[in-house]
Amino acid sequence: MSASPTSQPPSLLVRYGNFLFHYRNKLFPIVLLGLFFIFRPALLRGDLRLDRWLDLAGILVALAGQVLRIAVIGYLYIIRGGKNERIYAEDLVTGGFFSHSRNPLYLGNILVLLGLFMIHNSPWVYVIGVPYFLIGYVAIVAAEEAYLREKFGAAYDAYARDVPRWFPRLQGLRASIGNMTFNWRRVVLKEYGSTFAWTLGAIVLMTAETLIYSSYREQAAYLNTLWICLGVLAVAYGTVRYLKLTRRLRVPPASAATSA
Repeated sequence: MSASPTSQPPSLLVRYGNFLFHYRNKLFPIVLLGLFFIFRPALLRGDLRLDRWLDLAGILVALAGQVLRIAVIGYLYIIRGGKNERIYAEDLVTGGFFSHSRNPLYLGNILVLLGLFMIHNSPWVYVIGVPYFLIGYVAIVAAEEAYLREKFGAAYDAYARDVPRWFPRLQGLRASIGNMTFNWRRVVLKEYGSTFAWTLGAIVLMTAETLIYSSYREQAAYLNTLWICLGVLAVAYGTVRYLKLTRRLRVPPASAATSA
């Protein structure tokens, strides 16, 4: 059952969320790259070796976000692009991971960004970037919730009461996905581009901070390892891209659910 249209104008947060939803694929990368280029990477306590541990922690945080996204998309995928770059949903999807968190994909995005911020480690990137992206995702979620509440009414209100907005409720998760089949093809096709983008970013950041505070001769083994990893990632990306374009790797029909 859908709620009747409301005469009240949307809040400022919802309007901002609708704006970001429309432009996020352009605006978010521009802001992120701008932060990384404008501000110099900072070493933890000025120690390059100690900073390696912070880099590792950042990679693990970003990987946690990526693993969350993989798990969500593998079991039940919600198309987040909307329709004509506007929030849109045909169905209210509440199964799989979405029965434990209303926004697990966005939570995964936030963890990936936090991991990259930790690798860069500039105080200004934390001060500007963390609030900017947190407020951005909060606004997008507010806009999506307003749309879903208007379209699905009481059904969405009941869902919102029972399921946390952000942090997953782990109790019963195994039962929620127990009867579902994990779709690796969907994961590969949906995630290969974004996964390559953030891993490329991590490697570039670690290379840059190494060359800023040291030299290639002193860090040759470390830098060569990074570049080998980059080469492996590039080959993997190119392979999946080729398989997708030639339709040798496809997602079976009706394998994705649609929501905002």
